[in-house]
Amino acid sequence: MQDKIRQKARELLSSGAVKVVIGYGEGTGSRVRALFIQRPEDADRLIMDERCVQNLAVYLTKHEVRAIGKPAIVAKMPVIRSINHLAYEEQFNEGDIAVIGISDSDELVDLPDLTSVREYAAKNPLLLTAEERAELDKLETMTREERWNYWLEELSNCIKCYACRASCPMCYCPRCTVEVNQPQWISVPAHEIGNVEWHIMRAMHLAGRCVNCGECTRACPVKIPLRLLNQRIIADIAVNFGQSEDYALAAFNPNDKEDFIR
Repeated sequence: MQDKIRQKARELLSSGAVKVVIGYGEGTGSRVRALFIQRPEDADRLIMDERCVQNLAVYLTKHEVRAIGKPAIVAKMPVIRSINHLAYEEQFNEGDIAVIGISDSDELVDLPDLTSVREYAAKNPLLLTAEERAELDKLETMTREERWNYWLEELSNCIKCYACRASCPMCYCPRCTVEVNQPQWISVPAHEIGNVEWHIMRAMHLAGRCVNCGECTRACPVKIPLRLLNQRIIADIAVNFGQSEDYALAAFNPNDKEDFIR
């Protein structure tokens, strides 16, 4: 797979089809980092192994990357889902990017346009694993008060560094609500109420948009299980709205059930 990715990157750069390839490269201490390849001869620096889990789609909306020119991106399934969401939200148009798709079985996937990305994402809907559902089931065994106290304790560790926001491809607003201070919507200091406000707001903004890549949890320096919070919403949306390209909080359907509103 690694050789195929390198070959594809060389072809795209040599032909001038793209100006940069966003992929994975060796970092320090055996860690992997995002790599931005602009010359065909540098394609051999691209890698692909079990360490390559970062959601690279976070870079597609960065003005620094867009300034380079048309990008190609190495896209595993979470990245493909992210691209599909971003295209739906008109963050780029047909022809703006090239996708080097990687299937869950580590095969190169031909995704020549955004239509094929959408179709491939539809054929591979977001489903929680057995382990993820088991974690959610633990929360379900708690009373409402116990769950509230559980999240209060977890979120009390938040230091408001916003690493979760910075690592998330779906957090691309040029000015976040937390940066609006006239009026001040979200409390700035890291304290109980401000932390809860921030994380509930962010979870609701991701409702129907989260691709379950886990970047928020991996990026969190105090290891808050933010992925679990988003997975709870993913599960609720699947039950109440089903799998659809129309994202739950971005579309209105008069036939939606309302028995989940309490």
